[in-house]
Amino acid sequence: MKTHTLIIILLSCSCLLLNAQESLKPYQDPSKPVDERVDDLIARLTLNEKVKMMKHESPAIPRLGIPAYDWWNEALHGVARTSEKVTVYPQAIGMAATFDTEAVRKMGDYTASEGRALFNEDLKAGKTGTRYRGLTYWTPNINIFRDPRWGRGQETYGEDPYLTGMMGSAIVEGLEGDDPFYLKAVAAAKHFAVHSGPEYNRHSFDARSNLYDLWDTYLPAFHQLVVQAKVHGIMCAYNRYEGQPCCGNDELLTNILRNQWGFDGYVTSDCWGVSDFTSYHKTHANDIEAAIDAVLSGTDLECGNTYHLLEQAVNLGFISEKDINVSLRRLLTILYKLGFFDPQVKNPYSEISRDVLECKEHKQHAYEMAQKSIVLLKNDNQILPLDKKEIKKIALIGPNADNPQTQLANYFGEPTENITPLMSLKNRFKDKIEVQYFKGVNIMSHIEGAPSPAQLTTKVADADVIVFVGGISADYEGEAGDAGADGYGAFVSGDRSTIALPKVQTDLMKELKKTGKPLVLVNMSGSIMSFEWESQHANAIVQAWYGGQASGDAIVDVLFGDYNPAGRMPLTTYISEEDLPPFEDYSMANRTYRYFNGEVRYPFGHGLSYTTFEYSKPKSPTLIHTGETISVETTVKNTGARDGDEVVQLYIIHPKNGNRPVPNCALKGFKRISLKKGESKTISFVLTPKELSMTDEKGNLIHSAGDVQIYIGGGQPKHSVGEFVDLKMEGEPFVVY
Repeated sequence: MKTHTLIIILLSCSCLLLNAQESLKPYQDPSKPVDERVDDLIARLTLNEKVKMMKHESPAIPRLGIPAYDWWNEALHGVARTSEKVTVYPQAIGMAATFDTEAVRKMGDYTASEGRALFNEDLKAGKTGTRYRGLTYWTPNINIFRDPRWGRGQETYGEDPYLTGMMGSAIVEGLEGDDPFYLKAVAAAKHFAVHSGPEYNRHSFDARSNLYDLWDTYLPAFHQLVVQAKVHGIMCAYNRYEGQPCCGNDELLTNILRNQWGFDGYVTSDCWGVSDFTSYHKTHANDIEAAIDAVLSGTDLECGNTYHLLEQAVNLGFISEKDINVSLRRLLTILYKLGFFDPQVKNPYSEISRDVLECKEHKQHAYEMAQKSIVLLKNDNQILPLDKKEIKKIALIGPNADNPQTQLANYFGEPTENITPLMSLKNRFKDKIEVQYFKGVNIMSHIEGAPSPAQLTTKVADADVIVFVGGISADYEGEAGDAGADGYGAFVSGDRSTIALPKVQTDLMKELKKTGKPLVLVNMSGSIMSFEWESQHANAIVQAWYGGQASGDAIVDVLFGDYNPAGRMPLTTYISEEDLPPFEDYSMANRTYRYFNGEVRYPFGHGLSYTTFEYSKPKSPTLIHTGETISVETTVKNTGARDGDEVVQLYIIHPKNGNRPVPNCALKGFKRISLKKGESKTISFVLTPKELSMTDEKGNLIHSAGDVQIYIGGGQPKHSVGEFVDLKMEGEPFVVY
């Protein structure tokens, strides 16, 4: 009897389920393929509704159950611009300095969790459509930091295409998740393409490069994210490329991105970038022509105010509704993959709650990434780490010693707790070490009424060590409109005209040096400083970037040896801006470590440690055929007295061949490893034809016969401890792409 009753109940439930499914429209039915659902929904939309959904502020369409949605959100180094308290990680350039892709991937995953928690909360409350609360993040910025004067370079992963591609891929994988169907969030690689300043004229600038530089420098990271990491979003750049606005550029968006690389995600304009076609580039007679050209070139979504004109354009016959449907199909596919039209029970990310905001694991990871990002540039006579038993009084001076805002950089969220170096020293040592703090100077100016440099020097003369925490901040370097504080001629719309530390800070350190006490410089910045005086006279220099909410604790850990620094420079430290080509010249000749031929202060890949490492001769085939993949391995030993991390770097050196462009060397592999004192580890790298190839003058990547050298060490060849191995390649040219 009981079995019979159960069967009746199950049959009844099955019938109810079948009836419920039958009542669903195809676009609402999660059992149907996404393409079918998208096409069904498009067929039900009016032209007016379609056009409205192609703008970043997409309104609700109640008759079809479509919620409002704002596509604009930011997550450069943690969820940004929200009123909630969230975890803030080091700025992107600091993350690049970790040379740790797994740490970056985890940061992306944690950031997506915090963003999902906020979105889920809004969804349950019926409050979708709020800016900076969506799941489509306009990050990462994978433009090449080709010139250290560019203020937005801090948002990137440095000057090297390979490092940028690996770091960018890691954050995409973290943000988008690993579910086979649903996306945790959506990343958008930006700014496509050939975009890296200057800021003051970015809305009208025409970037020009030859095909070699385009494919050798400006496109590889985008290729990596599109083809390998399968990023679902792209943001096109403000500027023109070779005379055509990037958001209406047929070569970039249609030929390369869609046709050659097979990108099937969505493309968004940078904000109000389509309006630039008419207002600044002067390439189009009016906004309706600009909107049409942008859509036909492949810009699916507009952040701005011209796409409403598309309805008129269709009615006048200038563009077809089928063209509108192409872009709308891409946008709706993204929303379906985010789970917008499905029962929440089907979405593995729908139950993420606000418990994850600033949770223990996330804060710990922000702390560890801040530690890993720090680069020890100089350490004369091993003045660092400081001995806690010997230091009785420390003089802490400088404009960034207690400036929490500097640590957050740009595109930031707000953490509950943001620890500065002063706060960390006081919390940690309390009565054990006296901390004598003076701001001393502002970033660019003297402080009215404060002690003069000479007076300050007298006040700190009895300190055991002087730690000067200086640099700049996102008030001075950054995006046009966000940065550009009064910089006494040194800053223009967020860019820099000099790579020197602000003179007022150097002048103060010159006075402090007269005390005869050890002088340690901790520098916070989003780019390099030339350190002309500092490199000669400071006893130690620590590059701390903009380290996020745990900056102070990470810095103090390094100063006192609680953490052994292993960060590496993702940029070349030039001796002077006089060594650089004009800022607006996009040729890579004499730029970055790959093509610069002069002397440098600190090379790309440089970073000191409190221990030492030894490398064995790499084991590798000595002869291969073009098109083959090889494995190369080496053993690294910690030969010093402390545990520590080492960043093992692999570079390829191709011989010079006439006037053909050839990099001095090129990073093609890296791994960050931890070694206890005396410990050894064997590290292997897989080199595919892609890593062993060179770009020809037409932009093709070709694996050709010839001789190459492989170098594995703790930095670049000639600048680090490491070993070479020779490799001969033979056979017909193999075209990678």
